[in-house]
Parts: sequence; structure tokens; C-alpha cells
Amino acid sequence: MTAYAGDLTPTQAWERLQSEPNAKLIDVRTQAEWTYVGIPDLAGLGKQPILVQWQAFPAMSRNDAFADQLKSQGVQPGDTLLFLCRSGVRSKAAAELMTQLGFGAAYNILEGFEGPLDGSRHRGGAAGWKATGLPWVQG
Repeated sequence: MTAYAGDLTPTQAWERLQSEPNAKLIDVRTQAEWTYVGIPDLAGLGKQPILVQWQAFPAMSRNDAFADQLKSQGVQPGDTLLFLCRSGVRSKAAAELMTQLGFGAAYNILEGFEGPLDGSRHRGGAAGWKATGLPWVQG
């Protein structure tokens, strides 16, 4: 049994956001990442990403209010939840938690917003939301 609905590439996540009215992109990175690295731009789809930190910077302690904060932003069990972080680790943990709480359509977006480090130890050019060419804006 899978601990969450599955993994999607950034392109597959974008396609779900386009085709499913109840699909929600949930960016679980930190406030600093949203501000300095950027966030997905869903305006062309008539949607906005939901920004809820999985961990709080700088201590990176887990946000115990995560599920409640999602619910307060209108997330419901029948929604398709597409979780995004920097590289796909925090988002997987968030998808697992929300699945445990009865949100069956919780997906992890592989590669995250910036993807893995490239040969020069930089993110954002090899894989992920940004490198795929999906819309994003600087915070």
C-alpha cells in the first residue's frame, strides 16, 4: 500500500492543475524560499498556489499546525493536492501526512521547484518546476 497517491513530474502536475478544477498546488517551502527563490505562477489558470510551510526556518522544526493551516485555506478531502518543495523531500512527507488524515488524492511533485544540484552545485537549471519552464514569479 502506498503512503500517498503517487509522484508526478512538474509537467504532469501542471496538466492536473489545468484539467482538474479541484486540483490545488501546495508549496510547502519556507517563507524565505518563497520570497527569495520564487513561487509557481498559476494566474494563467485562474488559480493561486497555497503557501504553507512544512518546516519553519531557521530551526527547520516541523510545522505542527500544517494540516489545520491547509484546512483554513479551503483544502478539503475531495481535492487533488499537489505538494511542492525545493527538491521533492518535504513535499513527499506532506503528501504522506495528508493521506494519513484522509486526503486520498495527495501527490508529491518530483524534483520540486528547483530540482537537484547540478555539476556546479547549483539548483534550478537541471530539473524541477523552474528548469521545466513552467510559470513562476519572484516573490
